[in-house]
Amino acid sequence: MSQILLYFQKFQTNIQKGIWPYVATLAHILLGTLLVYFSPRSTIAFLILVTSFFSLYYLKADNRFKLIAGITLALIIVPILGVRNIFYLEIIFQISVFAALALGLNIIVGFAGLLVLGYVAFYAVGAYLWGFFGSQQYYVMPFAPGTQPADLPFLLPGDAFYLFLMLAIIAAALTGILIGLPVMRLRGDYLAIVTLGFGEVIRVLANNLDKPLNLTNGPQGITPIQRPSLPESVVNGFNSIFSGIVGHPVDQASLYNVMFYILALVIIIIIVFVTKNLEDAKIGRAWAAIREDETAAVAMGIPIVKMKLLAFAIGASFAGAMGALVAASRTFVSPESFSFMQSIGVLSMVILGGQGSIPGVILGAATVTILNLQILQGFSLYLSQLRQSDAVIPIINFAWRNLSSQLDPAKYQRLLFGLILILMMIFRPAGLIPAERRKRKMASDTVEAKE
Repeated sequence: MSQILLYFQKFQTNIQKGIWPYVATLAHILLGTLLVYFSPRSTIAFLILVTSFFSLYYLKADNRFKLIAGITLALIIVPILGVRNIFYLEIIFQISVFAALALGLNIIVGFAGLLVLGYVAFYAVGAYLWGFFGSQQYYVMPFAPGTQPADLPFLLPGDAFYLFLMLAIIAAALTGILIGLPVMRLRGDYLAIVTLGFGEVIRVLANNLDKPLNLTNGPQGITPIQRPSLPESVVNGFNSIFSGIVGHPVDQASLYNVMFYILALVIIIIIVFVTKNLEDAKIGRAWAAIREDETAAVAMGIPIVKMKLLAFAIGASFAGAMGALVAASRTFVSPESFSFMQSIGVLSMVILGGQGSIPGVILGAATVTILNLQILQGFSLYLSQLRQSDAVIPIINFAWRNLSSQLDPAKYQRLLFGLILILMMIFRPAGLIPAERRKRKMASDTVEAKE
């Protein structure tokens, strides 16, 4: 009891020092919540809600206040609003998936300084591991692709997913070590090209391992993949509490989306905790030494091969866990999800957010995902509506209906990414939220250049 009173006294003291950060944070969260609740199809409302997460990071308030507000926002407000409009929950789930992938790649690229272009291969390992054992693919192996006997049982129960979530971490880590061993002597561009080759090898294997034994079902992918069980009592309990707030009864499919979102959130929290502790530990300092000057790191007695392999294994394990989660969420996995462009997309998130910066990488993942799924798609739909109307473009008096479909912004995602990265390298070369070490290094380089 005395500790609770002590906390409230400390909280009151912090408020007296400056009340505006608390008011601004709560107002931001409340505004975003109300806008999304009453305007469930508004892109601006959704952006206001999502950016409230970063107001918790930027504004100087008591850490316990931030923790309580963050938990309330992430575990109560977002699921309720997501069930009310399932598209928003899907976007936030995608942000969580790519944030986890970017955090894993950040260890390899941002902490250890190893440029890897085939990172999505580890993502594929976790997805196909649960895709094979959580489906009927074991019984389909002797048959040709596209053929499947009727009434096949699943190899394992759906709740085995939680075990395979752990096994996916181990399998992806071992794959990271196997891929890392042959390339430890390479640096820079050579390392990037070789890892790109390994990533393509994994994708091509998934695309062609449908004969002589049908392990992956080739380009058609594996489906259906089981989900863990969700008891009817959970659905009824959620409905009894939140159906009035949501505005309609919540079905099992919507609750599965909430469950996978929460699992993704738990994985991200674990990744952030592990990454933060590694960054401040002896391992993190060894990675920083390797990144800055590998020759000097060798002279200091740092075991280069061991540290690089450790970076590969830890970074890969995060991708493996998220791969298994996505396979269970989508109930489908195919080679198309693990292309080279996926690796480039995750790398762009790391560069955009700030190499070596944990909050920066999460911001980069959120920015790229929202740009892809929300802003560009919404702009495309708006242009499509204009083309079907009699409206004209102001000033030039040109009819929207005569505008070429080739100007659809959704077709120029890669071009926009390229322009964004170019502008970032010019105006914010350290990223949106740069790491402290990189910020100091950039400052020192600027001073040396002026001298």
